[in-house]
Amino acid sequence: MSKKLAAKAGMLAGLTLPPSTAPAKAEGQAERPKTAPGSMLQFMSNQSAAIKEVELLKERLVEFDGATPVRKLDPNEIVPSHWANRHPASFEGADFASLKDEIAGAGENVQPIRVRPLKEVLNGSTPSAKYEVVFGHRRHRACLELGLPVNALIQDASDQQLFEAMERENRGRKNLSAWEQGCMYRRALDEGLYPSLRKLAEAVQVDVSLVSKSIALARLPHAVISAFPSPLEIQFRWAQPLGDALQKDPDGVLERAKRLKASSAKLTGAQVLEALLAPKASEQLATVGKVRKIGRGARAATLKVASTGTVSLTFSAGAVTAGRQDELVKLIEAFLAGE
Repeated sequence: MSKKLAAKAGMLAGLTLPPSTAPAKAEGQAERPKTAPGSMLQFMSNQSAAIKEVELLKERLVEFDGATPVRKLDPNEIVPSHWANRHPASFEGADFASLKDEIAGAGENVQPIRVRPLKEVLNGSTPSAKYEVVFGHRRHRACLELGLPVNALIQDASDQQLFEAMERENRGRKNLSAWEQGCMYRRALDEGLYPSLRKLAEAVQVDVSLVSKSIALARLPHAVISAFPSPLEIQFRWAQPLGDALQKDPDGVLERAKRLKASSAKLTGAQVLEALLAPKASEQLATVGKVRKIGRGARAATLKVASTGTVSLTFSAGAVTAGRQDELVKLIEAFLAGE
């Protein structure tokens, strides 16, 4: 029997089996399980990998939890805040030009502004203006003038939230002038945004004395403010002396302010303050820059008052001969002596 089995085995060993008709397995393709339990294990393995990927994505999303996406908005659809505190001079000069150059070079405002939807937009209507600036008025104006979209964070806010966010941003970036700060605080009080000066100071976390000085500047008469080259030059420490002068001699201060405004003299803010507080200084400074022509032709002279207060008298060539110089000196000495 064993001999017959051995003979059959030898015959099978010599046979050549035909090639398999099963489809070739693609490179890298996992071997398909041949049993139900194997298929289930493979399914569970694939599901486990997917679950791990989802968990990883969730962990990464936590980093952005609560973040507000930045959007590019048409600056023409954005209006300045009702509480806007920037004087027109803040959108002029070297500082603003530098900001525009920076934005133009980058092709956008790298630091986004913040806006809130207007009430009309929230109510479902579609006005031409859709947003109100919370902070970033200078960046908004720069993009508007450059014709660039403005990068903005869109967040709703109450009037108080807007006011406080604007105030913090201004102090953290380019500080407002004393007068601009005062105008901002004065409006908040006048329109009832805060019940008292102290509550306002607490809300914006600023010393109450500084808020008081700022508001005192903002309440100065328009004639006094107009006497300065720009209200942006007015300083906090000038609030008390100007207030005291207006209490003691209101008519005199206002008259000096009008005279200074009408003068063509180019004065600094400090010189204007001095002139407003001192009548004699006012009379002197009101003549700064004036040029007076005396005489004609070869016998002429020019009298000029400099911004430092010095007065020069210049004679044309030949007007004062060598023989008359002593005479001129005596006239000047007599004038200076008050004779």
